[in-house]
Amino acid sequence: MLALLAFLTGTPAHAQRVKDLGGFQGIRTNQLTGYGVVVGLPGTGDDNLEYTVQSMRGVASRFGLQLPPGVSPSLKNAAVVMITAELPPFAKPGQKLDITVSSMGKAKSLRGGTLILTPLQGADGQIYAMAQGNLAVGGLGADGADGSKIVVNTPSSGRIPEGATVERLVDTGFDRTPFLTFNLARADFTTAQRVQDAINGRFGAARARAIDGVSIAVQAPVGADVRAELMAEIENLTVEAAEAPAKVIVNARTGTVVINSAVRVSPAAVTHGKLTVRIDEQQRASQPLPFSKGETVMEQQSNVEVEEEKRPMFLMQPGPKLADVVKAVNAIGASPADLVAILEALKEAGALKAELIIL
Repeated sequence: MLALLAFLTGTPAHAQRVKDLGGFQGIRTNQLTGYGVVVGLPGTGDDNLEYTVQSMRGVASRFGLQLPPGVSPSLKNAAVVMITAELPPFAKPGQKLDITVSSMGKAKSLRGGTLILTPLQGADGQIYAMAQGNLAVGGLGADGADGSKIVVNTPSSGRIPEGATVERLVDTGFDRTPFLTFNLARADFTTAQRVQDAINGRFGAARARAIDGVSIAVQAPVGADVRAELMAEIENLTVEAAEAPAKVIVNARTGTVVINSAVRVSPAAVTHGKLTVRIDEQQRASQPLPFSKGETVMEQQSNVEVEEEKRPMFLMQPGPKLADVVKAVNAIGASPADLVAILEALKEAGALKAELIIL
């Protein structure tokens, strides 16, 4: 079976923790990037790229060294790289971060290289961490004398576990804002209202109010300690999330079909046939009679057949449950490609009560 039909029977929604439905505004990770140089490569670097030479001149200038004018060294043991990292919320100076190092130029492999001390900047241009260390590269590459080569995984990218040290604290401001804002990961007015009711039921009426389908504003006293305690209690409240909108997701490339439990089907008659055209080409030699002036020629013979698979019309009953929808589709015996056409036709006919998404 190329088509995968997800059997999500109509079970009632179960209670979830508030922390699993979203997060507080401002309490998030921040992306850091940096531009640096990896040295110590065994001849697999960028070689003679101009910006590699400029980068090495900059590194040398930190230590008071100046390369002679006009000198363009062959830097097969160095490569310019981009460094990326994620700064978690409330990260304190001195804590360690894992970083990813990726080549920007013609470096064949970063295996065995060492990243020179590099600052990591945030979106505001400020330096939040410093990175340095030996790379751990999972890929490898090898070249043969005849030009053949083999590459396993991606040798031009690697990681440095705990390769960066946090130097600056990101001020979230959660202890000074007029109120705390909890944002749902998926917009839903019903779920937002239920989160509001759960908070008010625990801490008193009018403590929380739903601003829209995503955000719930919570009044909180000023102070980091009391707010941290309040946020911990809110995150562990249980709420019954609203049922997701009815959706049918079809991946036409892989034939994967996912149907959630909210999908309903109205009565509809469906017929599905298959038309097959077969053309057979054959060649036959035509021989002239003995002692005649004719010539032997090859004749082309074509045999065209049209075969249509006839199937009776199938009545699709109303489907109060997803299992009934899946049973009806399987009864037709549709292939993944045909299933997409059937679902589209049911949607256009108004029989499929769901949003049809084709990837």
